[in-house]
This record gives sequence, C-alpha cells and structure tokens, in this order.
Amino acid sequence: MLDLSLYVITDRHLSLGRTNIEVVAKALEGGASVIQLREKDIPDREFYLEGLKIKPLVRSYGKLFLVNDRVDITQALDADGVHLGQEDLPISVARRLLGKGKIIGISVRSVEEAKRAVSEGADYLAVSGVFPTETKKDVGETLGVEGVRRIREAVNIPLVGIGGINSHNAAEVIRAGADGVAVVSAVTMAPDVVRACRELLEAVQRARQEG
Repeated sequence: MLDLSLYVITDRHLSLGRTNIEVVAKALEGGASVIQLREKDIPDREFYLEGLKIKPLVRSYGKLFLVNDRVDITQALDADGVHLGQEDLPISVARRLLGKGKIIGISVRSVEEAKRAVSEGADYLAVSGVFPTETKKDVGETLGVEGVRRIREAVNIPLVGIGGINSHNAAEVIRAGADGVAVVSAVTMAPDVVRACRELLEAVQRARQEG
C-alpha cells in the first residue's frame, strides 16, 4: 500500500532562497512520505543532476521519490515513479516505458478522468484544485472537499488532494476520503519546514483517527 500521507512537491521558486535539497532534507526530517521533484523551466541535464542529488537522500529515509511529468527523466534517474498531468504521455505509454514495478500517478479533476485513469492502470490519483492556490494558475475552478468526496466514491485506488492545502484544512481533505495531502508552498515557503511537515502530518493522522 502506498503511503501518501504527506506528499511534498518541490518548487525552487517558492523556497525562500533555499535549494531543493535543503527543503527536501527538512521535509523528510519532518515526516514527508513522498517527494516529487518538479522542474518546469530548466534544461534536461540540470533536471537530471538535481534528481541525482535528491534521490539518495529520499532513499536513505525509505520514502518514495517521484518525478513530475517527465517519463524520460524518471527512467534516467531510476526514480520510483512519475506523476503525470492530463496533457502528458498516456498512462499506457508511460507504463510500457517504465515497466510494472514503477509507480504512475496522475492529476484528475473529475469522476470521468478518475475512472479513466483507473482503467488505464494508474497507481494513485491526485485530485487537483481542492482549494484556491497561487502555486498553479491553470487549475480552473476549485473542486472543494466535495470534489474529493465524489472522486473517492467513484474509485478504489489511493488518492491525495492538492491545491491550497495547509495544516488548517488538511483534515477536511482526509475526512472527505483522501489518503493523504500533496503540498507545495505550505512546506517550501514555511520558515520552519520540519515543523510545517509535522503539523500537516498531525492533521492527517488526527482526521484518520476521527474517521
């Protein structure tokens, strides 16, 4: 079973001047269960070299190391898997390239997208745009926790909520049926990354106990 409790996504532009490796180290110390390396605007070689630095650290904690969008970088790094968007390579193609042993997740915004992803063999879903966020400008209308609940009722694979999630609203996402929360700025922009992660995890675990 995938542990998606606290899924941290890197963003070098939202890290208060800190490097990705600095943020990742603190996130892992704070209890992050998944690290996703996301790089939208750097050369492939630099993306690869960044992954080479981060992967051993994530592995030393026994956690999952995923790459955003790029199946080729995932292959080059022998990462644990890839996270796809709706406009990226189809899941079936990613699976053929990566093999059965790798994790493939995908962002979804509707029950229809979620069901299609399951039928194509996704290992987990990220319900995208739960709350308003400044991190991504192209997510459209927010889904709210009701969107998470609708998708949870429609599929039976692990899912995380993403979009505007912090320690104050994470519990709502878990109560709506998510297995974990995916965050960017709530961790990368936190003055104290370890504390931010611990507070998020506490909210997740508290909601599970209540459930």
